[in-house]
Amino acid sequence: MADGAETIQKLRTEIDKIKHSRNQENGILEQFNGAKDNVSFKTTKSLVGHFGKIYAMHWAQDSKHLASASQDGKLMIWDGHTTNKRHMINLRSSWVMTCAYSPSGNLVACGGLDNLCSIYGLDFSTAETHDRPNVELSRHDGYLSCCRFLDDGHILTASGDGTIIHWDIENNTPIKIYGNHEADVMSISLNPFEESLFISGSCDQTAKSWDLREPSETHTFIGHSSDINSVQWFPAGNSFGSGSDDATIRLFDLRYYGQLAMYNDDNMCGVTYIDFSKTGKYLFAGYDDVPYAKAWSVLTGAKISDLATQARVSCLGVPKSGYCACTGSWDNNLQIWTAVR
Repeated sequence: MADGAETIQKLRTEIDKIKHSRNQENGILEQFNGAKDNVSFKTTKSLVGHFGKIYAMHWAQDSKHLASASQDGKLMIWDGHTTNKRHMINLRSSWVMTCAYSPSGNLVACGGLDNLCSIYGLDFSTAETHDRPNVELSRHDGYLSCCRFLDDGHILTASGDGTIIHWDIENNTPIKIYGNHEADVMSISLNPFEESLFISGSCDQTAKSWDLREPSETHTFIGHSSDINSVQWFPAGNSFGSGSDDATIRLFDLRYYGQLAMYNDDNMCGVTYIDFSKTGKYLFAGYDDVPYAKAWSVLTGAKISDLATQARVSCLGVPKSGYCACTGSWDNNLQIWTAVR
């Protein structure tokens, strides 16, 4: 009997310890959730040189260089550290809607209302080029809305014709065409850890997850009530965000195929573009109307800061190093933002 009573007492002691630990954790969590994040974001650099609305930008893997595409018919390569222009490509069409930097840094791609994906080799020994693209990928029946390199030999393109194409660049041929969206595909994003996984967002109000090894989408995510303009993987690679004309940003999880969170406020204007900070703590979003760009707390869903831009933010991105965020705007300029307290 003594042994039994001793065992019961030990169990009660362990239970009390667990309860105490849980109460402490809950208190810390409540304090964290109730605390205000005093961070704000300010412009530290401006990249000035375009003479038309900027429609797209994309960081290189080195977190130093970035590409921007504008209605002035120029594709510019910038040094984000010094703000210097490293190279300028004169495009055959000024109606450009997307651009992408290859992982190696040797290639850039762009496209738009010409329905083509034009790929250029980069040569910093000259200031600009008027040459034709190295490769022109032609198969889409609608405008090119987004393109992303898998590597120097492969690229994904999304189009207003409702399809996504996986290309063999060297042979200028489609490897596979994904056509399961029912309207324009506006955005694609590559998983940061699994090279075969990507997501897409469409004007059919759905986002889809894909695996290049599978013949069709792996899942369809619903919830938005209007066009999805931008999708972006959460840094951990298990979730993704989507921004829509319904003025909301939604966070979806691939592990249970459901919505985790929604970000919106009284500013009922469409979301143009989104990206996450490197740690996943902050969510950056561009908008059609004032204040044009915001930073959100991913955990609490609270708005952290308005980014004071002068015109519609059409694109934005966080480099791999995570040291800043860059916005591209209809005021013809790119702005680099850093956190201050």
